Amino acid sequence: MQSGILAVAVREIKRIAVSKICIWGIIVVPILSAAILIYMMSAGLPQKIPIAVVDQDNTSTTRALVRQLDAFPKTDIKFKSLSFREARLRMERFEVYAILSIPKDFTRDAVSGQQPKLVYYTNNAFFASGNLLFQDLKTISVLASASVGLKTALAKGFSETQVMPVLQPITIDSHVVGNPWVNYSICLNTSLLPSILQLIILIFTVSAFGSEVKSRLGSELMRIGNNNIVSVIIGKMLPYTILYLLVSLVFMSVLFYYGDFPLKTGFFPMFLAYLCLILGSQGLGLILTAVFQNYRMGLSIASLLGMLSFSITGFSFPVEAMHSSLQALSYIFPMRHFFLIYVNQALDGFPIGYVAYHFVALLGFALLGLLVFPRIRSFLEFDYEE
Repeated sequence: MQSGILAVAVREIKRIAVSKICIWGIIVVPILSAAILIYMMSAGLPQKIPIAVVDQDNTSTTRALVRQLDAFPKTDIKFKSLSFREARLRMERFEVYAILSIPKDFTRDAVSGQQPKLVYYTNNAFFASGNLLFQDLKTISVLASASVGLKTALAKGFSETQVMPVLQPITIDSHVVGNPWVNYSICLNTSLLPSILQLIILIFTVSAFGSEVKSRLGSELMRIGNNNIVSVIIGKMLPYTILYLLVSLVFMSVLFYYGDFPLKTGFFPMFLAYLCLILGSQGLGLILTAVFQNYRMGLSIASLLGMLSFSITGFSFPVEAMHSSLQALSYIFPMRHFFLIYVNQALDGFPIGYVAYHFVALLGFALLGLLVFPRIRSFLEFDYEE
């Protein structure tokens, strides 16, 4: 066909095929990102994070305490019996990420009831490792207190049956919902990869029309589309939509089949979520193109919104803990709705009706894009300014 939707789509396929930027940006970068992120987080949870122990007491009690800490899977005692100054220098050189300091006469003071201090330092400039080590060090300090209390009570003639209800009056029975393995990859990769996809969609949607204006081919494009802006936009977007769907299928294969991540509601709801994310992101890209009608400005804002979605949509910091204005702002990002669909469908296994609103919201971005078609037409007729 010489004109119409199919002609515009064929023309766009040829443009994509000869564009290194499109091939790398739309195909290579997402797949490479998936491979790198899955490989980086293949352990699921950071293991054997190095720490230093300064044991100035060096008794059988403190040595047993150190052995217990070293047995924790997340902790690796790299250096022992150092001076505190040397341990601090090793932390400053990033050789260790935490220091446990056991003071002199710790055991004697504990048994005599003088409440000695067990001091630990964590490097929270590295948020994940710092918090994981804090959990282990906090646990070992509680165990140390209980161990000393048990020994003291036994020495005074009490039985272990009498002592344990005092040391641990409440028994904790915890159940981690959605991600019982506390696997970082399940939390992060399932959100990072769609966020990367959304960023790519926003940038390349703006670029698809901005590059036409920059090359002064807007009039030719309109002619091929029978001077019908609907045919032009559908024809240009269709090849990209198909490519993004193929990339989404690669993501789903890697995450849910190769990685065996939870997918409680099955394939179709998540595939539908990816499709709605693609359409919603393309709609937002059209809106940015129409609002700014400036290639460089549109690309800058698309990049900014795409990067903001990594932090404002809730998978790294809960939206509920943000300022109320930011909570409202988070819902203008398609990725926020996709994230809530993923949590409710893949992790929690709720019926799809619970997240119907978010599917509608994603399609709403695409429908809003329809309203700016006249502005896209006027943009294509602009003369590009260097």
